[in-house]
Amino acid sequence: MGKRVESWDVTDDFWQRVEPLVPQRLPSPDKVYLRKPGAGRPAKPARQVFEGIVYVLRTGCQWKALPKERFGSASAIHKRFLEWEEAGFFEALWCAGLAEYDDMQGIAWRWQSIDGAMMKAPLAQEAVGPNPTDRGKKNGSKRHLLVDGCGVPLSLIVTGANVNDGKRLDEVLSAIMVKRKAPPLRRSKHLCADAGYRSAECLNIIEEHGYIPHVVDRRKEAHIKRRDPKKRARRWVVEACHGWFNRFRKLLVRYEKLERSFVALNHLAAAIIAFRKVPLKINIIYG
Repeated sequence: MGKRVESWDVTDDFWQRVEPLVPQRLPSPDKVYLRKPGAGRPAKPARQVFEGIVYVLRTGCQWKALPKERFGSASAIHKRFLEWEEAGFFEALWCAGLAEYDDMQGIAWRWQSIDGAMMKAPLAQEAVGPNPTDRGKKNGSKRHLLVDGCGVPLSLIVTGANVNDGKRLDEVLSAIMVKRKAPPLRRSKHLCADAGYRSAECLNIIEEHGYIPHVVDRRKEAHIKRRDPKKRARRWVVEACHGWFNRFRKLLVRYEKLERSFVALNHLAAAIIAFRKVPLKINIIYG
């Protein structure tokens, strides 16, 4: 029996997909270097940095709690994490995951779903607001997701918990990471949403983006399913996707202070979810 691989371990097959996208560290033209090129301590290997980031994302530990014997300096890994975020690495990895998923299986464009989910954010300083589910006493953030018919995330933004879903509808629909060719028929593009998107303004935005809106609350959706058992429930996939995000413990409760770092971790989680949906004989990602 082979060695068991933990969910925070980066397999060789996964790293083969990640390595070509890793930003290269280039000398700054505005900085004067006192040492000769090649002198000093060598840079931390990119794979070790990526494994440290995935470890934090999966386990939910503090950055400074990274096992030193495995990853070395935690501050060095966090610094590279911010450098990679600024270079757009995590978005590029998400796009690569969606591209491979589209090539191998095909993005389920016809039926898409949208919804938001709140999480506590006790230390956040940006993209945060009073949590309406907690009587507005504590700070929280909200992740707004658009997914395909199989629950794979296509678009993601983060706001304060007090931001209504409908207020960010246009932004979410405009932020799809991969572009789809215009469908030949309008009926091949549907958007499922809950009652939070039933205002006239939201319906207009949905139609402006070329979707046929299907906006019903959960009770009505369950009633329709009972009346016609053959009727397929389609909106639940976005709730399932939020559940997949919550398996990454660093996202279950937001402790990241900055919006950019929290969004980058969400992008990495979205990339892993996309890669896990690629139909391969051997899973390249576990957990």
